[in-house]
Amino acid sequence: MASKPKILVTKLLFSAARAVLDKTGEIDYWAGPEAIPRAELLKRVADKDALVCLLNDKIDAELLAAGPQLRIVATVSVGYDNIDVPACTARKVIATNTPGVLDDTTADLAWALMLAIARRLVEGDAWVRSGNWRGFSMDHLLGADVYGKTLGIIGFGRIGRCVAKRGLGFGMRVLYSGSKRAPVDVEKELNAEFVEQDRLFNESDFVSLHVPLNPQTRHLISKENLEKMKRTAFLINTSRGPVVDEEALAEALENKIIAGAALDVFEHEPKINPKLTARRDAILAPHIGSATVETRTRMMVLAAQNVAAFFDGRTPPNALNKDALGLK
Repeated sequence: MASKPKILVTKLLFSAARAVLDKTGEIDYWAGPEAIPRAELLKRVADKDALVCLLNDKIDAELLAAGPQLRIVATVSVGYDNIDVPACTARKVIATNTPGVLDDTTADLAWALMLAIARRLVEGDAWVRSGNWRGFSMDHLLGADVYGKTLGIIGFGRIGRCVAKRGLGFGMRVLYSGSKRAPVDVEKELNAEFVEQDRLFNESDFVSLHVPLNPQTRHLISKENLEKMKRTAFLINTSRGPVVDEEALAEALENKIIAGAALDVFEHEPKINPKLTARRDAILAPHIGSATVETRTRMMVLAAQNVAAFFDGRTPPNALNKDALGLK
């Protein structure tokens, strides 16, 4: 009888996902409170057939060489810029991600950030808790309306469209830009207009980012593009941290080029530009776009199912490089 595959998991999983993996192979869980150290990861992967990882685990040529038995790498995330997919393909290692299960949850957070920065909720909460608030006043913490404004969405994939759908309830005019235009029926359903990126920056009251990280999107939010925005506009980022040049953003806030920003992801995560942490016109969330019990459970289960499918002789549902093993 063939031995069970050995699976390294870099973070403890919820019970539903563990149940899937426990039926699939022998599991080695990293149980530390922090991310698995690089040296430990390279050591533990040496005899493993599969790796279930997170976005902060770098899967590159060095790791693949350290794990010569690896056959599949499954990241518990939609983004997969932590995985060198061509390197995996060259070594005939399948790479998978977990798309589609966090779209609405991430869109919810984008809207929470949008409302919070526009209505200065974080500042208000801090003021009340400080004991310095002395009651209602007509000119305290004046923010900006959201209803009826123009929402600009950069990246009109699944999450971007979910954000646009929520804009309908707020009577918003929706502009979007991206690598390609959405089907006409989608535009009609979401009352969304495809525009050039410069126009989106010029006309939007809220700019929400929903793009993958790649060479074209890195530092998309640059000094130049920030200067194209309205001085009353707000930037929302729930995509990938390096899409925003944090130094340029801090300078734009300091110089009142834009009104505010709300970020869930950061350029050098978990480190954050200290110029941003010092600002009251920036809301900074700890990468919680998918952080609900329901969604994180679905993500973990999907990653586990990708691994289980592979060792069951089936194509993983979310294989990124099916050509690695001639899969279809």
